[in-house]
Amino acid sequence: MIRRSLMLLLGGVLALAPRADAQLKVVTSTTDLYDIAREVGGNKITATHIGEGYQDPHFIEAKPSFVLQLRNADVWAFVGLDLEIGWMPLLLDGARNPKIRQGGSGYVDCSTAIKILDTPQGNVDRSMGDVHPLGNPHYWLDPENGRRIARLFKTRFAQLDPANEDTYDKNEKAYEARLNAAEKGWAADLASIKGKPVVAWHTSWRYFAEYNGMNIVAFMEPKPGVPPSPSHLYEVIQTVKRTGAKAIVMEPFYDRKVADLVAKQTGIKVLMLPPSVGGVKGIDDYIQLMQYDMAQLAAAVR
Repeated sequence: MIRRSLMLLLGGVLALAPRADAQLKVVTSTTDLYDIAREVGGNKITATHIGEGYQDPHFIEAKPSFVLQLRNADVWAFVGLDLEIGWMPLLLDGARNPKIRQGGSGYVDCSTAIKILDTPQGNVDRSMGDVHPLGNPHYWLDPENGRRIARLFKTRFAQLDPANEDTYDKNEKAYEARLNAAEKGWAADLASIKGKPVVAWHTSWRYFAEYNGMNIVAFMEPKPGVPPSPSHLYEVIQTVKRTGAKAIVMEPFYDRKVADLVAKQTGIKVLMLPPSVGGVKGIDDYIQLMQYDMAQLAAAVR
């Protein structure tokens, strides 16, 4: 009887313990985090993502299928800084998975690894537009932050799956080596971009500018998320003429009609750059995304 009880107890413990060969189930909010997670996790994880690269990550429909993905996830990795505030709470509440809620072992706020830009000082209210109270969340557009995200994933995956720590470490080092090699390849583009005046549609390009040295002389939005008024457009047009800016940088999911109007008045080029992996066809990984955006901008401002 005692032997039988011990066997039942042992069987229960083994049933609760993860199998040594089980893959971590990783869900990310964006395609950029998804790609970096895949690179670091390799064949030790399975990864899926919620948003698509051609979507505005602020506005994602909280579909029931996403709830099911999160219900079974070991890791939920997200951009943070309230980028996903409009839909993430609904999905996490629906999933009822304590591992991926705040304080859980699989709750990965990637912004904790980043030096954040544009953190507002003082009180933030709606008169300031769609300002993020915790700072600018579009940090993945700086490749140095791509490295920080990869290191964060390496650490968290190893904590959750210590048996494969060496694999995660090896994969992360290989990824950084690829990114370092790619940077050497676009060094000439960086030299062409540095100091060149550009207009940006949204503050999302601040990290990109911080990395490549482009000089954002004006934003098409007078305040984040606020459509430009006629008086603001007049100011932008005058700034373009005064500075000689050659490109308006904007995401493909924004309406370009107003930008085209400024282009017609000034001769400036409207440059639609994908901000995320999969934002345009054929851009299938993070390093490729950075290469593409850097090359397109360099060609536009030369």
